[in-house]
Amino acid sequence: MRMNPSVLIFGSLAVIWAAFFAVVVVPTKTISQQPSDTWRLLSERERKGRLLYIANGCTYCHSQYVRPQDWDVGADRIAKPGDYKGQEPHLLGSERTGYDLAEEGGEHPDDWHLAHFLNPRSTRPLSLMPRFAFLGPGSIGLLTDYMQSLGGTGADYRVARQRYWKREAVAAYKRGPDYNVSWLHAKVPDVWRNMPSPYPAEEGALARGKEVYEIFCVGCHGPVGDGKGLAAANLLPPPLDFTSLNGRLPEGKYVGGLLYYQVMNGIVGTAMPYFKKDLESAKIWDVSGFVAVNFVGRTDYQTPPFGLDAAYVTPPNPRLPYAPPKGEAGGP
Repeated sequence: MRMNPSVLIFGSLAVIWAAFFAVVVVPTKTISQQPSDTWRLLSERERKGRLLYIANGCTYCHSQYVRPQDWDVGADRIAKPGDYKGQEPHLLGSERTGYDLAEEGGEHPDDWHLAHFLNPRSTRPLSLMPRFAFLGPGSIGLLTDYMQSLGGTGADYRVARQRYWKREAVAAYKRGPDYNVSWLHAKVPDVWRNMPSPYPAEEGALARGKEVYEIFCVGCHGPVGDGKGLAAANLLPPPLDFTSLNGRLPEGKYVGGLLYYQVMNGIVGTAMPYFKKDLESAKIWDVSGFVAVNFVGRTDYQTPPFGLDAAYVTPPNPRLPYAPPKGEAGGP
């Protein structure tokens, strides 16, 4: 068969229609139209927030569906067709420049979203997201309501949990710094409150911790750890002032495990998010050590209860041989 204009035109049309049939017609006829186990109707405010989301091009950078291959980034639930019943156009998105928002509802409290929309760098210092302060507080409130709806009834559960603990955290904050720190640390299990850092506060670890702090923490806690970062003005309770912790820590001693636990899991009800999806264990220890040494003013490395040190550390003096710690076999 020779190539000629007719073959080219009809062949191209055949390919286009075949693709249309495969990606539009077949899914439309075969995908279940039944609502999923977490689906619910959007409220009027959420619907208006969705329109703002569309109008401001949020879908260009954010997806709204979790694929099976996303499990490795900590996804808790794979998206289902019934999650999107009645939502037209579907805002699935194909770019993942920003975070996937399929289950965003309840990930953060409302005031975190306010700070984030006003200036994304205040909550994520390396964020590429543009500012949306020009929308004004009313529209930002609608966008926040829509964000908090993503995930359906599962999001409703998480949002209710955030708001309950928000009331508790604000009440603790208003009772003064001593009570607030005591309340926050009482929520950390004893095993973590009594766990010293397994890493020495050596130069390399502190430098790595500083880098992590500047990427993830400086927007809220500020350059000097006093809780006066860019986002602080929009958050209640405000970010913790690390410089006030010395003397207020449990038993006045441990800081490593306590900070690790709170960085890993976040503090529900406050703007402090969890970082267990973003940071591996070594980086959480590094940033905890950086905060402890530079803002709290001390490290608890090699204090009881003793355990095995980390497998890799920088020798304090590379010219001296290793000496086992006191109390260990072969140690002094």
